[in-house]
Amino acid sequence: MANLKEIRTRISSVESTKQITSAMKLVAASKLKRAQDAVTMMRPYAAKLGEILQDLSSGDNEGNIYGEQRPVEKVLIVPIASNRGLCGAFNANVIKKVEGLLHDKYQAQHQQKQLHFFTVGRKVTEYFNKHGYKVVESHDELWHNLQFDQVRPVAETLLSLFKEGEYDRIDLVYNQFKNAGTQILTHEQFLPILMKESDDNAHSDYIMEPSREIIINELIPKTLKTQFYKALLDSVAAEHGARMTAMHQATDNATSMVKELKLTYNKARQAAITNEIIEIVSGANAL
Repeated sequence: MANLKEIRTRISSVESTKQITSAMKLVAASKLKRAQDAVTMMRPYAAKLGEILQDLSSGDNEGNIYGEQRPVEKVLIVPIASNRGLCGAFNANVIKKVEGLLHDKYQAQHQQKQLHFFTVGRKVTEYFNKHGYKVVESHDELWHNLQFDQVRPVAETLLSLFKEGEYDRIDLVYNQFKNAGTQILTHEQFLPILMKESDDNAHSDYIMEPSREIIINELIPKTLKTQFYKALLDSVAAEHGARMTAMHQATDNATSMVKELKLTYNKARQAAITNEIIEIVSGANAL
């Protein structure tokens, strides 16, 4: 059994860790509220724009370069994760999902070295660089100040890569926010635009002014930028939720550990006192 000094040192160390995890939990909770409000307000707008986008792309795609369906030879995956750790399996789940795509859906492109990465988040950037994958660009700085004005040029780069034929498909992999304790790992096709399934009973009619061509050239890029921004907002809220949950569990574990250490300390102290009493009594009997 460890001596009393060692146990006291461990108790002090665990209590210090508990204070840190408890503070991080509170910080994550305060950030989560703002991030949750932002993504909640964005979702209806992004969903309606997505619906209009699919309706525009479901008809004649002449002039709509972003809806062009090509043979999938070159693929760009955009994994979105965090710049920091201590958020449970948040980052690891994104990496695991991408690795699954490499060896399943895009195995042929991966073997032909036609699958590249466009990373957002230092954790995924470091991972894919370390393991020798082709990272064409990384934008970890977006998390420093996540605003649409900062996201727009990055989204425009993705649109340009597809428009110029550099890649035949661009996919996003990120954590979608559901609630503080649940994140939905999401893989979605960003480009080309997914066509809406034909449904004769649910057809949307739009009066297009000034013309279909102008709307396609103006609205579709703006909508795609909004969809990309919404994915980032989702990821931020999911990260704060994951970190709050992880720090809550760490705080609970530290509390349980302190209780066990104090119990061990009391047992060791009682044993030491008993030994001293036995030594005193034995000495007195010897006299």
